Amino acid sequence: MKCIVGLGNPGKKYEETRHNIGFMIIDELASRNQWSLRQKKFNGLFTMERFNGEKIILLKPQTYMNLSGEALRPLMEFYDIDIEDVLVIYDDLDLPPGKIRLRKKGGHGGHNGIRNIIDQLGTKEFKRLRVGVGRPEGSKTVIDHVLGGFSKEEQGPVEESIDHAVKACEAWIEKPFNEVMNDFNVK
Repeated sequence: MKCIVGLGNPGKKYEETRHNIGFMIIDELASRNQWSLRQKKFNGLFTMERFNGEKIILLKPQTYMNLSGEALRPLMEFYDIDIEDVLVIYDDLDLPPGKIRLRKKGGHGGHNGIRNIIDQLGTKEFKRLRVGVGRPEGSKTVIDHVLGGFSKEEQGPVEESIDHAVKACEAWIEKPFNEVMNDFNVK
């Protein structure tokens, strides 16, 4: 069983913010496959589905970003999901809007949601799909930037990155992660 986790913050006020790009991708993946995240457990919204015969779980932690691991860890324990079968999707300041990058492992890079997942799981060895949101311009703080919405100019690239991310998730369900990285890190 594979688990795809999109990071974000719950609540209407955060829905279209840069920090919620992980939620947006999970929602788009669910929508394209006519799935609904209706189950509430483990401090998250999730669904268990089948994709071309493979069992998967989609998860949106409802703990707020900085405590994302508190939703992922108990779900993994309950369903006995191996760390090799987890993919975490999150916003990345170091990538411009429209770009995605897949990695097998790494540090938190200053991202508090990833930091909490590392703390909760006790390892950095989990797959990541980083989605570009760009850096703040001028005197705008990082917090204001990630909790703000995308500009009109960013809308096209963001929609493209969501599409690529969904396709990368679907590819990973069926293919080895190295192949998915080779296919999608060049786009």
